[in-house]
Amino acid sequence: MTLLGGAGRALALAVLLWGAGFLWFSLALPGPAPLTHRTDAVVVLTGGEGRLKRGLEVLDAGSATLMLISGVGRRTTRRQLAEAAGLRVSRLDRAELGYAAVDTRSNAEETAAWMAHHRFRSLRLVTSAGHMRRARLELGRVLPAGVEVVSDAVPIEPRAPGIAWEYSKWLLRRAALLTGAA
Repeated sequence: MTLLGGAGRALALAVLLWGAGFLWFSLALPGPAPLTHRTDAVVVLTGGEGRLKRGLEVLDAGSATLMLISGVGRRTTRRQLAEAAGLRVSRLDRAELGYAAVDTRSNAEETAAWMAHHRFRSLRLVTSAGHMRRARLELGRVLPAGVEVVSDAVPIEPRAPGIAWEYSKWLLRRAALLTGAA
């Protein structure tokens, strides 16, 4: 009698494949894009440290002309957002606040609508390194063909549980999109 039956072998293979994918995911985290690469806009997804600061660096460098901050709390004002980030409110003059998004999928939908409204053809996406692949996946689902998306990941200190969680969400979302269960 074998130690592992068919179900046990399948489970072991699934764990092995997940582990190999997780290793790739965590070792190949994206980084910041060069500020010399110009886009029409910069889109900052809320939810992580350093994202707003990076979006402002992009604007200051002239790498984009307008910024969308997607996923702002419905009752959050421009002044509150600036104060929370330790900024003067005038630093957000070239930023539009997006209140429609509550998760990555709705960040993508809000971004696509904003891009279409402004007739922009390129954007620099600012989010954390661990979140970038899933954010790109969702944007690819809703943006029209031909819109250039430049990944500009804010470096994170890789912590296994957080990266594993992001990897698992990315993997599940990919599977849902591939099977049509989106």
